[in-house]
Amino acid sequence: MSEHFKEEQHNAIIDSGVARVIPCKKLALSDPFHWLALGIRDAQRAPVLTLFFGVIFAAIPWFITYLVELTGWHLVIMPAIVCFILLGPFLAAGLYDVSWELEKHHVPSLWHSVKAIKRNAVNEWGLGIMLLVLMIFWLRVASVIHALYPEYLDPNWQNLLPFLAVGTVVGAGFTLLVFFLCAFTQPILMERKVDLATAVLTSMNAVWSNKGPMLMWAMIILTAVLIGFATWFIGFLILMPLIGYATWHGYIDTIETKRERHFE
Repeated sequence: MSEHFKEEQHNAIIDSGVARVIPCKKLALSDPFHWLALGIRDAQRAPVLTLFFGVIFAAIPWFITYLVELTGWHLVIMPAIVCFILLGPFLAAGLYDVSWELEKHHVPSLWHSVKAIKRNAVNEWGLGIMLLVLMIFWLRVASVIHALYPEYLDPNWQNLLPFLAVGTVVGAGFTLLVFFLCAFTQPILMERKVDLATAVLTSMNAVWSNKGPMLMWAMIILTAVLIGFATWFIGFLILMPLIGYATWHGYIDTIETKRERHFE
C-alpha cells in the first residue's frame, strides 16, 4: 500500500456506503489569511462585479431591517439576519465563478456568473433546499423564543437584550452547523460533477480534518459579518465579495484532485 493511499485513508472516508468523500489536504493556521489575500487580488481584478455582488449582499440585510422597523417586529431582526447568513453560501455562487474565471485567465462576466448555478443544477438546488429547510427550522425555533417575550414589556433595549442574547446564541449554533456542512460544498458542486451527499461529506471531512485553520477561517468570516453589522451593512459592499472569493481559493487549496489543474 502506497504512502499516498495511506494518507488519503487518514483524511477521508474512501467508501462511506452512502457517498464517496474526496480527500483533503492538511492546512496551516496561516492559510486562511492567504486565501483572503487572493480574494483581495480578485476584487482588484474584477471591481465592477465585486461592487455588483457587494450591493446585493448589503441590500438584502438592509431591506430586512427596514421591513422590521416598518412593522415594529423588532425581535424578528436576529432571525431574519441569521436566515440571510444561512443562505449566504448559496448566494455566493456568482462570486466563486468570478474567481474561477480569473484563475483560468478568462474575463469574468455577470451572465457567466448567473449561469453558474446550471453547471450541476439538480444538486446545487438540492443544496438550496437543504439550506431552506435549516432556515425554516431556525425560524420555528426563533418563533418559540419570540413567544417567550411578554407582550406587556416595552420594546426597549433593556427588555429586549435577554431575548436577543438567547436568539444570538441559538443562531450562532445554526450558523456553525451551516459552516460545518457547507464550508466548501458549493464550490465542489460547481467544479465537479458530484452528488450533494459527496459534496457535503467532503466539506464536513475537510473542516473536521483541519479544525484549527477552519476555526480561524470561521472567525475571519464572523469578523467580517460583525463589521458589516457595525457599519449598517455598508461594510458588506466589499467584505462579502472578499469572503466569497477567498472561499473559492480555500476550496482549491483544501480539496484534493486526481490530476493537477492546468488552467489555460
